[in-house]
Amino acid sequence: MSEMQSLYLVVPLAPLVGSIVAGLFGKAIGRTGAHIVTILGVAIAFVASFLIFQDVRAGNTFNGTVYTWATSGNLTFEVGFLIDQLTVMMMLVVTFVSLMVHIYTIGYMHEDPGYQRFFSYISLFTFSMLMLVMSNNFLQLFFGWEAVGLVSYLLIGFWYTRPTAIFANMKAFLVNRVGDFGFLLGIGLIAAYTGSLNYAEVFSQADMLAGKTIELFPGAPWLLITVICICLFIGAMGKSAQVPLHVWLPDSMEGPTPISALIHAATMVTAGIFMVARMSPLFELSETALSFVLVIGATTALFMGFLGIIQNDIKRVVAYSTLSQLGYMTVALGVSAYSAAVFHLMTHAFFKALLFLGAGSVIIGMHHDQDMRNMGGLWKYMPITWITSLIGSLALIGFPFLSGFYSKDSIIEAVQLSHIPGAGYAYFCVVAGVFVTAFYSFRMYFLVFHGKERFGQEHHDHHGDHEDEEPSDDHHHGLAPGEKPHESPWVVTVPLIMLAIPSVLIGFFAIKPMLFGEWFEHAIHISEAHPGMEELGREFHGSVAMALHGFTTMPFWLAMSAVALAFVFYMLMPSIPAALMRIFKPLYVLMDNKYYFDKFNEAVLAAGARLIGKGLWKGGDQGLIDGLVINGTARTVGMVAQVTRLFQSGHIYQYAFSMIIGVCILLSLWFSVV
Repeated sequence: MSEMQSLYLVVPLAPLVGSIVAGLFGKAIGRTGAHIVTILGVAIAFVASFLIFQDVRAGNTFNGTVYTWATSGNLTFEVGFLIDQLTVMMMLVVTFVSLMVHIYTIGYMHEDPGYQRFFSYISLFTFSMLMLVMSNNFLQLFFGWEAVGLVSYLLIGFWYTRPTAIFANMKAFLVNRVGDFGFLLGIGLIAAYTGSLNYAEVFSQADMLAGKTIELFPGAPWLLITVICICLFIGAMGKSAQVPLHVWLPDSMEGPTPISALIHAATMVTAGIFMVARMSPLFELSETALSFVLVIGATTALFMGFLGIIQNDIKRVVAYSTLSQLGYMTVALGVSAYSAAVFHLMTHAFFKALLFLGAGSVIIGMHHDQDMRNMGGLWKYMPITWITSLIGSLALIGFPFLSGFYSKDSIIEAVQLSHIPGAGYAYFCVVAGVFVTAFYSFRMYFLVFHGKERFGQEHHDHHGDHEDEEPSDDHHHGLAPGEKPHESPWVVTVPLIMLAIPSVLIGFFAIKPMLFGEWFEHAIHISEAHPGMEELGREFHGSVAMALHGFTTMPFWLAMSAVALAFVFYMLMPSIPAALMRIFKPLYVLMDNKYYFDKFNEAVLAAGARLIGKGLWKGGDQGLIDGLVINGTARTVGMVAQVTRLFQSGHIYQYAFSMIIGVCILLSLWFSVV
């Protein structure tokens, strides 16, 4: 094994070792030892990822097997790495954001009794995501896919004494199992028709898959490649929280803020986007699948953004913005702008982690009060949190020269140039989403950092709160009357500053090589039938020119008008939104109930599952297995024994008579056969 191949192993194994040490020996090494060993593991992974990035920049890539686990006929199950431009980008993003979250956790969780356990979990989460993005085959991809789902279950329910946390982690686990069922079907179809689970071997047979059909229903043939791609995307819908499998993500806010940042920024929810980009050689052969991806993403981008407008929990506002931005990435995938999707994935990872960690810093300063209606005027008490949160908000709304502008604007323009069915609807959604995003982002910014100070007072119950947002323990008691907030310690503010830097700069420097250069030339495949990114490249004249032109575009003015409207509504005339809520109460109730997706799931899907389960229990378990097979067998034996007992009288003449009857029956059977 070469020196560079050894370095590939270091990247996932360093966080794994840190997780094992903190998890098994946490009590022995103490709180300080737990965070040192896990931070060291992730830091080593980041440095190794950077060295591998430099090697890939020099033109070196790798695709090979590390370990053969099993062989069944012609199908081989392996652990292997695919190190190319897409992989190293993901490795750098995952390890850097994870490192910042690890450092931040020292300050955020310092009073928590589960300190060592939390560090073990987040380090294991990092390992799982790295195994996913570095895989060169579907088996390892599925391992990483399920591992991030399992660890997210542990982290969302980290405060397991809260009923809401237990409900949230179970909800996330079950919803993701729905998506994973489709994902597994897609992988199964690939293995059945290609005889391989290796990416390169499968992609080499993509044209063969495109030429085959499969009958899902009698007389209704579908292109095999379309069925495979839709099944794979259903898995992405679960992991990347696309409508209707999005319902788990807002409730995942029940976990501690650091894991909210890690799940929503660089790991679990980006897995689906990464997977579809990796599978571009397959998706490019099915316009039906691309159209399906496009419409789902557009719907998520706009309609999940609407829900962010009415949230009062600071973390839930950022959570719904994640849903909306994942919709933007999915839209880009649907119009074959894979590079724009992963570019937005990268920029979004930095500014969304910044926003979540900024929200966590506010929560620390507010003594764990998350309700924005109890905040206001925090800018003078928490200057670092204030300025970094402003940078994150501006990046999120796509303000020119900030990283979010370059990725978001590229997606909007790519959709405008696309001719894939559903592109018109998607263009409306992403443009309207610009206004919605800017409005809820600066509603949050103004309510938290500016205006009247509303903390340190006795607060009455707020009408319209969600039950699961109510304080459930002493993590959510807020400031005492007369008490003032304070800036967070350096272990919290340093990660904020470190994440603010790429939130400002990364888009400016990375857009040309990633979108219009040769960076993804061999990692992402785009067919000649979808030339949108090529057309966009002809109109690109540099980062500065693009940003200056951005000041004249419709999305910019939509965003600025939304910022102005948020300022008027929440700083100057707060009576207006209250009046609008009364006027449009049915619409408010619809959004307050999250379009009734949860109630539909509980009333139809969960009730149906319970009905099926009850039927299987009553009819299958009690009726068939217990009643017929087990008890029925016993009863049959008993009946035979009762009949047989009649012949056990102790009289010789009865035994002789029975023997004669038996001989007669045997002779009758013999002559009938002969």
